[in-house]
Amino acid sequence: MITDPWFYAAAIPAVLLMGLSKSGFGAGFGSLATPLMALSITVPQAAAIMLPLLLVMDAVGVKALFQQRDKALIRLLLPAGLLGTLLGTLSFGLLQPKTVAGIVGGLTLLFLAQRLLFPPRADAPPPPRWLGFVLGIASGFTSFVAHAGAPPVSAYVLPLRLPPLIFTATMATFFAVVNLSKWIPYAFLGLIDMRNLGTSLVLMPFAPVGVWIGIRLAKRIQPTLFYRLVYVGMFLTGAKLLYDALR
Repeated sequence: MITDPWFYAAAIPAVLLMGLSKSGFGAGFGSLATPLMALSITVPQAAAIMLPLLLVMDAVGVKALFQQRDKALIRLLLPAGLLGTLLGTLSFGLLQPKTVAGIVGGLTLLFLAQRLLFPPRADAPPPPRWLGFVLGIASGFTSFVAHAGAPPVSAYVLPLRLPPLIFTATMATFFAVVNLSKWIPYAFLGLIDMRNLGTSLVLMPFAPVGVWIGIRLAKRIQPTLFYRLVYVGMFLTGAKLLYDALR
């Protein structure tokens, strides 16, 4: 396992951020986790270490929230997300992680700018289903490359203005299946080894903490404040990913 203390100084906050994002309360913040962990290791290794932790977080979130998911939304987004992970597997090594980070970061900031400059009307129709399918594919792809799948799918789900608990449950269910689908491709590509698994095991106790905190907050927070925090998380994520791509 990794023994560098500076790695754990970045990795522990990264795991807590990802757990908070997994609860839905801090959706968007989780995309900062892999870049934060990658301050001391490569992005592919950071993604490999994070994957077993994601499975634990997903199990906690789905157990607590599965009944509150939006079933129709899951039926739309999940096939698209799985297609995105397949595209990520086939294109692994062709795209630099920082290129993907730059694309995700730029699109995230554009989405937020559009929401700020042209706020939706209360009677505005929901975004078209085809857009949800396209953004679901993008989410699966960016999730496979760098566990940064939240911004694309959030760009479709946020305008639907779901109640916080349903939003949280739907996102948790979607990413639980997407992350589970990445296990075999990661192993096939050589990203799962004993050193990375040992490091994941050391970080494992921190995995459910952020999820537990976020679920408790999501059940108590007002919808307006909830979505403001989601937008803040997406802004920080977009800025960080774009910065990583351009520096």
